[in-house]
Amino acid sequence: GMLMTSADGGKQWSKPQRLPEGIVGPIKNKPVQLSNGDLLCPSSSEDKGWRVHFERTPDLGQTWQATEPVNDAHEIGAIQPTILLHRDGRLQALLRTRQKRIGQVWSEDQGKTWGKMTLTSLPNPNSGIDAVTLKDGRHLLVYNHTLRGRSPLNVAVSTNGTDWQAALVLENTPGEYSYPAVIQTGDGNVHTN
Repeated sequence: GMLMTSADGGKQWSKPQRLPEGIVGPIKNKPVQLSNGDLLCPSSSEDKGWRVHFERTPDLGQTWQATEPVNDAHEIGAIQPTILLHRDGRLQALLRTRQKRIGQVWSEDQGKTWGKMTLTSLPNPNSGIDAVTLKDGRHLLVYNHTLRGRSPLNVAVSTNGTDWQAALVLENTPGEYSYPAVIQTGDGNVHTN
């Protein structure tokens, strides 16, 4: 992985610097900033099976710590986590899996350790997902609600990260609608592509 920084809101950027050995940075989905200021990056690897881990920097990329993989790739093969922030301080990561459902794993200590990975009831056709915790505390997920193919592309909303309600179909024509990204901007609008 490489790191670039900007001190002027993204108008100019530093030269890319290689991340330390063993740190790969966020894989597909965005990092989240925790209440203590740490950046937590959702990450994964595929060299020894699909495995998820998390990387943390308390000082905007000067130093790094990484967790061990949080899943056994033989039980649930998962990559490309996306992180949700719960009001009670817990973190939840949703994951792309090979098991035809979206996976999840929870942390009760701000991402230092993680519980056992499980499968949700949401279908996943081995396709990328992304999610965001909204300013009002709800969680929004963009994913393909199907077991095959990458259409349709759907939005679901949850208040607890467990029970998801269909909210919107972004695309439903034949084709491939994959690798979504979603953010909420300062004006409250949600943007996805």
